[in-house]
Amino acid sequence: MGSKYRLLEDEEANESHDCSSSPLSRTRWHFISVAALVIVLMMLSCGIHQVFIFAKANDNSELRQRSAHEIPSTTQSPFPPKTVNFDESLTFASEDLNASNPRVARKASDMEPEQIFIALSGHDAMWVSWVTGEAQIGQKIQPRDPSSVASVAVYGTESGSYTDSVEGSHEIYNQLYPFPGLDNYTSGIIHHVRLTGLKPETKYYYQVGDPYLGAMSHELSFTTLPLAGPKSFPARIGVIGDLGLTYNSTSTLDHLMMNKPDLVLMVGDLVYADLYVTNGTGAASYSRAFPDTPIHETYQPRWDLWGRFMEPLASKVPFMVIEGNHEKEPQVDGITFAAYQARMAVPYRESGSTNMFYYSFNAGGIHFVMLGAYIDYSRTGEQYAWLKQDLANVDRSVTPWLIAVYHPPWYNSYTAHFREVECMRISMETLLYEHGVDLVLNGHVHAYERSNRVYNYTLDNCGPVHIIVGDGGNHEKMALPHADDGPEFCPNPQDAHDEFGNCGFNFKEGPAAGKFCWDQQPEWSAYRESSFGHGIIEVVNSTHLLWTWHRNQDIYDGLGDQLYIVRQPGTCPNQPMV
Repeated sequence: MGSKYRLLEDEEANESHDCSSSPLSRTRWHFISVAALVIVLMMLSCGIHQVFIFAKANDNSELRQRSAHEIPSTTQSPFPPKTVNFDESLTFASEDLNASNPRVARKASDMEPEQIFIALSGHDAMWVSWVTGEAQIGQKIQPRDPSSVASVAVYGTESGSYTDSVEGSHEIYNQLYPFPGLDNYTSGIIHHVRLTGLKPETKYYYQVGDPYLGAMSHELSFTTLPLAGPKSFPARIGVIGDLGLTYNSTSTLDHLMMNKPDLVLMVGDLVYADLYVTNGTGAASYSRAFPDTPIHETYQPRWDLWGRFMEPLASKVPFMVIEGNHEKEPQVDGITFAAYQARMAVPYRESGSTNMFYYSFNAGGIHFVMLGAYIDYSRTGEQYAWLKQDLANVDRSVTPWLIAVYHPPWYNSYTAHFREVECMRISMETLLYEHGVDLVLNGHVHAYERSNRVYNYTLDNCGPVHIIVGDGGNHEKMALPHADDGPEFCPNPQDAHDEFGNCGFNFKEGPAAGKFCWDQQPEWSAYRESSFGHGIIEVVNSTHLLWTWHRNQDIYDGLGDQLYIVRQPGTCPNQPMV
């Protein structure tokens, strides 16, 4: 995993000169030393650019490399639409792990911390979250007292030596069903602590728990990201969507960890607890398996299993999430997203948002906007007003890259969820385009698809690239049919809607004029395939970003789709100069 790449330098730094060196004498050592010094000085004067090489994590495997000149870039787009035929063997291993699996089984004693996650919280802070105490599920439950256990984190820059200690908050949540025969759930105690005063690009060691009870975690560590700046970027950013807790999920997580990301983006649909009823019975399709339930039930212990499953990565690398539709988990009295809001910590207050369903953050020279598709996104709503202000505050001389993340895609040529959030696209797309968003990341559709640069369904060299990474390994399996495979695969426009409205319509112009679907793969769809996997972002500099789709089927050696996304501030007025 993580093959060698020779990455591009800034366009303005690509100039070179014809330099030559004198022959080295091999008879005397001091001649070698002098010659070496001369070579170094000549390299500096000639402005020879640095070459970045990323080695594979498995040192015993044969190393492969791909020249930067062999990797296509958006400067060569638009690319003709390409579809990779589906490999039917990939449908295996989509069964959920059971509670006895060693990767998810509970190992902590009653008050020992488990399910430890970290998340960014401003330029000098980090959220740390964990759970103590075992959850309860049944007809009669007794919620724990959250204040019975302290929420303490200790941390420092030397192993075993913690110079700082901070206390945070603690809470529980319940999933209640006032219907005969349905089990209720109450969580363990969920803790959130904010570590502050952190220095950039520094390794910190930490422990969490309750020192008064002698219930502290073992020592963990994380490395902070670089400060915002036009030449300062994380080495690797992992991107996963629709992960779930299947055997395919384990492969995705293992592949991702082999790539050693500095930051992970989770683009919604984390756990899929809502594919289960309260007695623990699950199915790939809830509506087909359980058509007569009085409410859409969930099996909340899946959250605890997933928290343990993710801890080996999420306790060491900042894990930034945005909600998906499977996090909704409705209860009576209109309660939704209870587990998601209680368990996850995101920097929404730090970014001026009023709730955790949308927020923003910087990771070096990248500004991320995390948008909520399951909360009002109309132009008269709070989210739109926040987004408009957030984008206006972005300084592209500090964070030249601008990336948007939300769960359901606007550009999707699969039958599943086809044009499902047209209202969101109509509301927000122009705002993202005007501010020069470079890349949009989505999940929801259980497949992989990358667009050409596009705006309003039209090829546009200044529009963003849209990428769907909706198949981390979920139990619902892959999306296979495309909306253009035939009339029978084109959804009814009245069915393509979300809870905030229906903006489905037949196109008035273009190749699909008078129709709801295209007759062939649309020109904005550059590449699509149904495969499990994860994405990796490697920002080279202020103008070049390398995107790679790593497929689980390629084990640890292969690469899937790969592309340089190139900013062209001299060409696109919506992409300011740095």
